[in-house]
Amino acid sequence: MLVQEIALVPEVDDVPLEEIARIAAALEKQTVRDFAPIWQVSASVDAFADLDAVPLGYWPVILVGDVQGAAGVHLDRNGQPFALVEVGSSWSLTASHETLEMLADPFGNRLTAGKSPRVDQGRVEFLVEVCDPCEDPSFAYTVNDVLVSDFYTPRYFDPVQQPSSLYSFTGAVTAPRQVLRGGYLSWHEPVSDHWFQLTFFGNAPQFRDLGVLDRGRLSLREVIDSNTPQTQRLSHLADNTNVLVAANTNAAASQGASGARARMLRGRIQELVAAAQNERQGRQAQDGMDEDNE
Repeated sequence: MLVQEIALVPEVDDVPLEEIARIAAALEKQTVRDFAPIWQVSASVDAFADLDAVPLGYWPVILVGDVQGAAGVHLDRNGQPFALVEVGSSWSLTASHETLEMLADPFGNRLTAGKSPRVDQGRVEFLVEVCDPCEDPSFAYTVNDVLVSDFYTPRYFDPVQQPSSLYSFTGAVTAPRQVLRGGYLSWHEPVSDHWFQLTFFGNAPQFRDLGVLDRGRLSLREVIDSNTPQTQRLSHLADNTNVLVAANTNAAASQGASGARARMLRGRIQELVAAAQNERQGRQAQDGMDEDNE
């Protein structure tokens, strides 16, 4: 199985490294435990203090301020992926979203064939964006009390629904090519050469015809994202959002448990150091007695 190295790193000054490390640990656990067995790609996710400290070979997920709609996965001048994540009350949800989509499609151009959601179209080419159809915070879950994104599975593009199939990790998606409230799905129709979307940003799902895309030097994902301004800023959930309140409440409770364990470990360290010191002093005393008896 491919294992990629991801760096979670700030380009802002107001995110404590302790918080970044805590969320990096949750993202790595999500990737290894939940995502890798389904998509056959895994990652280590490490926290770094700044970009200068990130070793070569890591794909950076960079925490920034207001990026004016430029959040998401991009390519650097050498064609390597990096992600921009806006810092806010729920930035872990965005970081999870971008990390998983980076792993599933590092370069933003992965297509998979399947049956179109539109009855007047046949087989089309879907852009693989594993979190978009179920990206709404109401479908998120927690890892280590950190809010992370749901994601669809490869069965999401099956031609027919099977009762035993898992279409998204949490089970919120219950049928192939289903778009949940707050999400969207994008595909290319080869006959017309147009790109289409099924979006669910209002009261009901709607189809959109994006026409022929002018990519320039951008990836398909970057062009699609720029044509979908209705997507939520997942890093900025209201403080009273249910899933965020639950995650923060559980995190506070877990912090108490972690503190108790830390105190236990510190006490045990002191016991071991004291025992080693006593043993050393005992040996020195015995050595002194042995010398006196010679």
